[in-house]
Amino acid sequence: MNEREIDVPGPTLEELRRRLTKFAAARRWEPFHTPKNLAAALTVEAAELLEIFQWLTPEQASAVMADPDRAHRVRDEVADVLAYLLQFCTAVGVDPLTALAAKIERNELRFPVPGAVGDVNPEDVS
Repeated sequence: MNEREIDVPGPTLEELRRRLTKFAAARRWEPFHTPKNLAAALTVEAAELLEIFQWLTPEQASAVMADPDRAHRVRDEVADVLAYLLQFCTAVGVDPLTALAAKIERNELRFPVPGAVGDVNPEDVS
């Protein structure tokens, strides 16, 4: 069964964040979970995700999830990236959902929909 077909709500980001915090605390990893170390780990995991797609054509990249072994690797790397991002956010006191919502709002203002009211097409100006 495809994971998208499962109609069960997953855990919330807050639940996952708390679980990661408990996981690290139980192993006494907190001294190592500094913003710098977590940002570095996040970068490494993002690079590992990129590595899966590195030399693929656009068509091959689009089909990666159809290959069970590659799909498993993608899911694992996405999980690693998200885990380190949530741990980083905890370390620096950033709510990732609030940060994303604010960024989307800024981008909506910065990049208006083409043809929206107030947009001027240079070809229409005489």
